[in-house]
Parts: sequence; C-alpha cells; structure tokens
Amino acid sequence: MNSSSKLLLFFFSIILFASCGNADDDVNYALNTGDGLGKGQPVDKCLDLGDNELVLSIQDQYTTAPGKVSIFFKVSNSEGSPVSGLTADQFTIYEQGRNDDCFNTISPSESQARISPNEQIFSSNTLLILDLSNSVLSESVDELKAASISFIDAVMPATSQESYKMAIYWFDGEDILHELTPLTSEKSDLTAAIETINKDISSDVSTDLYGAVIKATDKASDLLKDSTKGDKIGAASVVIFTDGTDQASRYAKDAAQKKVDTADPNISFFTIGLGSEIDTQVLSDLGKNSSEFAANKDELEDTFNRISEIVSERANSFYLFEYCSPKRGGDNNLAIQVKNGSLQGAVQTKFSAEGFTGGCE
Repeated sequence: MNSSSKLLLFFFSIILFASCGNADDDVNYALNTGDGLGKGQPVDKCLDLGDNELVLSIQDQYTTAPGKVSIFFKVSNSEGSPVSGLTADQFTIYEQGRNDDCFNTISPSESQARISPNEQIFSSNTLLILDLSNSVLSESVDELKAASISFIDAVMPATSQESYKMAIYWFDGEDILHELTPLTSEKSDLTAAIETINKDISSDVSTDLYGAVIKATDKASDLLKDSTKGDKIGAASVVIFTDGTDQASRYAKDAAQKKVDTADPNISFFTIGLGSEIDTQVLSDLGKNSSEFAANKDELEDTFNRISEIVSERANSFYLFEYCSPKRGGDNNLAIQVKNGSLQGAVQTKFSAEGFTGGCE
C-alpha cells in the first residue's frame, strides 16, 4: 500500500471512530442561549420529551419547609431570545425518587404549582442613555421626549415593584454622563424627569458617544454588583440613543466596543439611532443584543417601542416556579418541562426532601 493510500485510510478511520461514539456525546445542547442551562442539566432520556426548542436556564433553587421546592430560571428560545408571559399551567413537573426507575408526573393541582412573585431574589435595572447634543435639542427634542415616555410606560410595571428599576442619563460633548434621574421604581418620577428636558439643558454641539458607552457600562456593572448582594439574581439593560456619530474623539471606538464585549453577560446592550448621520454598523456592534434605526423623528417613538418590547420581554422571561413536593426524604431528581404553542423545552436538577412533612406555606 503506497503512502497516500495509508494516509487516506488513516483519515477514514478517524472519521469512523468519531461517528461511532457514545450516543450521549452526539447530543448537542450548546444552543445559542448565552449561558446554556445554567445550574441545570439535560433531561434524562427515559422521559423521551423530544428536542428542546425552548431552553430553561436555572439561575437558583432552594427548598422551604414543610415541603416547597422553588426553582428560579429564565426561558429563551433556541436563538437566545427571551420568552415572557408563561403561566403555571404551561409547566409539567416530573420527580424521580430513590426507588423510581424513571420520572413520575406530579399533578399540578395536588402540587399547587404556581409562578410566584420574584422580588425577593431578582432585580432588573434599566439605564436609558439619551444623546442631548445640540442637533437633538434643536431638531427632535419633542419627539425624543414622547418616545422616551413611551419607553418608560412599556418597560416599567404598571404598579411599582422594587425588583424593576430604571435610571436616566444624558450626554453631549462633555466628558460627563449627566444624571437626569437616579435609579427608581416609580414610573411617575421617570416621566417627570423626561418632561424637564428642554433646549437649554445643553449648549455643547459635540457628541461623546464612546465616552457615554464606557461610562454607562461602568454604571451598569456597579448596579449589577449592588443588586446581587445577599444571593440575589440580577440583570441590567443599557439602552443608548443617538442621532449621530462620536464627534468628541475623546475615547477610541475600540475601547468602547471592548467595554461592551467584556461586560458581565447579565448586562444587555441596545442602541437606537436617528437620522442619516449615524453609523449603523457601529451602533449595531455596540448594541450587541439589538439595534433599531429611525429614518426621521416621526419614526422615533415606534423605534423606541420596538426596543422596549425586547427589554421588557427579557426582564419578564425570569420565572420563580414553586410547587409542593410529595417526597418525604432523600435526594431526588426533578425535571421541569414547559410548552409554549408548538415549542417545548425541559431541564433537570436535584433537590433534597430531608425534613419534608407535607404542604406548603
């Protein structure tokens, strides 16, 4: 056998070996969801639930006497987009104890399964960053104010909740990220702050876009650290509006992009551009989660609304699912399946039922 034939046989053997590996290794769970299944794992094959089109990423879990199991997770589709608005009747619970060959379905009515308020363990902060340089103030300030108020109405809950807060900042050409209103859960305070914007708020004709991105990312990082103290789970969104490109040249584009790219994965970035002077590629890169562009000021409110829908869905894709377990001891496997239309997904974890006596408070 000549050397080229030996080489072909060698490569064929490698390919054959790889294709005949263990079936478990052939399953690809690396969906584009940012952090995969979180603290969870793929569901045991004995359940035969099918392929996951939805991904349940477990963020935290705990048990409470006399028998409550609490699982905090976020739901996204296979492309990583958040899935909000799910209700308890869309979830199915499966448990496997020490004497079970596979999982048993737990009745939703008997288990009192529910989606509970998550204020005690979850915090979502939004930073709205507005370009108030001279071009905006002279040409589209009224439209920007209306769009910002619409954004606030869409993102903030109808009744204030401590787990959902927003702060508003603005920038021009100065090396400052100006605070319009500090972090608050009060929608009325945010709206009142927007109403204070007038054409005299800034006299700087320049635009320090990259500086605003860098400073906003630092603020979001600090907020995330503060909001996740005491075992809380936190997420933050940075939404940046501008009608132009960086004119101040105080900071490099690469420095701003690196700041975004290396930020905590629980910080999302969105950009909104207005007019023909923006650089859509730059804004798309900085708004790595989503970007929207308005051709003129009349389209601004609709553009803000498209981003607000995504920000709101992301915050509302976190669920605290709780139920009363029938188990009374030992370590047990738990699988949770969710169905949303024709899509389904599931995740598996474990919990200890030591000390469980029945019922839930």
